[in-house]
Amino acid sequence: MNVKQLRAFLAVAQALSFAQAGERLHLSQPALSLTIKALEEDLGGALLIRTTRSVSLTPEGEALLPLARRLLADWDNTEELLRQHFTLQLGKVSIAAMPSFAGDPLPGVLRVFRDRHPRVNVAVHDVINEQVLEMVRHRRVELGIGFEPDSTSTLVFTPFYLDRFVAVVAADSPLALLEVVTWKQLLQDDFIALQRPSAVRLLLEQDIRAEHGKLSVAFESHQLSTVGRMVANGLGVSAVPSLCIRQMQELGARCVALEGPRIERRIGLMRLAEHKLSTAAQALQDVLIECATAPSLPLHSV
Repeated sequence: MNVKQLRAFLAVAQALSFAQAGERLHLSQPALSLTIKALEEDLGGALLIRTTRSVSLTPEGEALLPLARRLLADWDNTEELLRQHFTLQLGKVSIAAMPSFAGDPLPGVLRVFRDRHPRVNVAVHDVINEQVLEMVRHRRVELGIGFEPDSTSTLVFTPFYLDRFVAVVAADSPLALLEVVTWKQLLQDDFIALQRPSAVRLLLEQDIRAEHGKLSVAFESHQLSTVGRMVANGLGVSAVPSLCIRQMQELGARCVALEGPRIERRIGLMRLAEHKLSTAAQALQDVLIECATAPSLPLHSV
């Protein structure tokens, strides 16, 4: 039994006329008769009683009629739903982004996306960089945003920009008056860090080890907002990617260029290499890349 046969049966059952049903379906009467006959043979018995003057339903045809209506309605609804997904009239996409990106500038990008596709739902997972990679690799999300991974054998990485770490100090700190702070100056104060396994923490430890030894941490937290508040309240200093500058300033801290060594890492978009993106995910990827390259759009200003 297939959709074509069900449509033919329903048209005849409703019109009780092969001629009228054929006109509605744009089928000749012989073709319509063959379609009904094939359906009856598939099901194992007659559904319609045909005479030279009339058409009526057998008991089995009466039983099939409401089922055919429901099946075809479900089929048509499914077709329309998928069509709306493919044309972005409906849809859903999930993206994972490390907190420093999810807080800013991702909301600006999502504003652009929402203006273009207002009926597509976007689920944002605000997680640390390691979880971004895990969620992409296990297909829990289609897109991820974070630091460039060491291994991209199973991933496609599209860089957005090269991010540079900056010093975070209290507003009344003497360091806040400088244009550039060195790591040697910064580490004279208590250091506040994100907790492991944060990629920010691991990068800092790895890149300063050669010149400054093991990073001595006085306070640590899982949240960047907590780190920023601790610094603003004079508990110590920290270092974060430059995309966090606005967030740190809103929390009352100050950010200063940081050297000796300069720590940089590319930030970009990740997806599975062998996975074809949904229409909604492809559209969001396009907006993200556009925003990373267009001067007037959110990512460019990071």
